[in-house]
Amino acid sequence: MNQKAYQVVFPATLVIVMVAFLSTFFFASASLSYAASDKKKPTAAAKMSPVEHTESLIKDLQGKLQITDAQQELWKNLTQVMRENAKEMEAFHREKAENAKNMNAVDSLKFYSKVIEAHSEKLKKFIPPFEAFYASLSEKQKKMTDKYFRSGKPIKEQG
Repeated sequence: MNQKAYQVVFPATLVIVMVAFLSTFFFASASLSYAASDKKKPTAAAKMSPVEHTESLIKDLQGKLQITDAQQELWKNLTQVMRENAKEMEAFHREKAENAKNMNAVDSLKFYSKVIEAHSEKLKKFIPPFEAFYASLSEKQKKMTDKYFRSGKPIKEQG
């Protein structure tokens, strides 16, 4: 190819790549918005704040996993991290709600980058107490926990 062809093809390719990249954000947001739209009745989790959802999850897991007295201290450490993480993530929800109408595309991308970094930091903070708690679980408890993490669905009682 000659120099002029590169001058036309490269910018066009760059535009196509950028449009594809940005569309993933748009369609991801649109599909989440559609999923939460009034096409279906919103689930209780969709209406909850991160703190409320975390409290609900803690209560549900504690009952279904039948946490023993020997596991209580590890459970307490884990739930403390869960609660702290939820409070910090709720702050992002408030910030987004307060600023969404004034954010341009660049602001939105920067905000999502900040949220992703926060999620990563929260996960790093969560793993050590979860790992300690998981190691204390019985085989039955581990199977239930593994199933939950694979599916993301609530734990059902197992006989």
